Amino acid sequence: MADPSSCWFLHDGAAGHRQQAGALAHALAPEPVEFLLQARAPWSWLAPRRLPGDQAAFGPAFAAALASPPALAIGCGRRAALSTRLLRERGSRVVQVLHPRLDPAYWDLVVAPEHDGLTGANIITLCGSLHPVDAGWLAAARAQFAHFAALPSPRTVVLLGGRTPAVRFDRGAFEVMAAKLEHWLATEGGSLIVLGSRRTPPLIATLARSYWADTPGQRWFDPSDGDNPYAGALAWADRFVVSPDSVNMVSEACATGAPVYVAEPGRATGRVRAYLDELLRRGRIRAQGRHPDAFDAEPLRETARVAAQVRERLGL
Repeated sequence: MADPSSCWFLHDGAAGHRQQAGALAHALAPEPVEFLLQARAPWSWLAPRRLPGDQAAFGPAFAAALASPPALAIGCGRRAALSTRLLRERGSRVVQVLHPRLDPAYWDLVVAPEHDGLTGANIITLCGSLHPVDAGWLAAARAQFAHFAALPSPRTVVLLGGRTPAVRFDRGAFEVMAAKLEHWLATEGGSLIVLGSRRTPPLIATLARSYWADTPGQRWFDPSDGDNPYAGALAWADRFVVSPDSVNMVSEACATGAPVYVAEPGRATGRVRAYLDELLRRGRIRAQGRHPDAFDAEPLRETARVAAQVRERLGL
């Protein structure tokens, strides 16, 4: 019997999966419960497909939790898609974030980005990804990282990912981006906050530290650089330069009111390219050029809209 007041969000530990499931859960429930899923073989390979005995797919703790399922379960990623299938069978209403690569009818609702091309009666689409960035979140981050106010303007925030199968962001791409940034700094001054991700190659991190060693600002690539100032960087940015490989990073930058410049968006292929092309069409991003061609930027925030649709469709 499902607990009528509870909400769980489930993920496999990937930062993007945790972020999206958690953002939607917190938009729908005051105190959602987080489940980190550690899938066992063969389910780790085959999820969200089912096999006999799959109640044991995520270990004894999850198997025991199935006896008291929540009213609402939100999963993100294909491993979480198996967990939400199991919970639906036990009475939970379930929402799966991202294309589950199976018939969407196995879930009550599927939330998928427009660039996935998924359609159907129980599909909710969005431009980009789910995240918590809104006016309140940004205000709290500005207060928490108030020291960024002392940095000279314009404060340029650079968000770096790395090479993926769909995007060739390598040293050559970084060098092109860096040369354009050097011109920005030479003509306008200001400060530079450069942040890496788990996919940023060590060589690019080393180059970023050395190229702008004398430029005011901050560099962060891993915990050896101290606490991650990502939230403060989003909140205090006057403008962004983002590598073209991460839908999540571009989405979060676009949720602020600052202009977003993507370094060589033409390097992206497939679904990532479709997403960037849509943002270019909307005028929310521009390709990074030799000069920072300023433009008015409306925040693009999809989480609240998606949450409202989930409430309406599930009668929450």
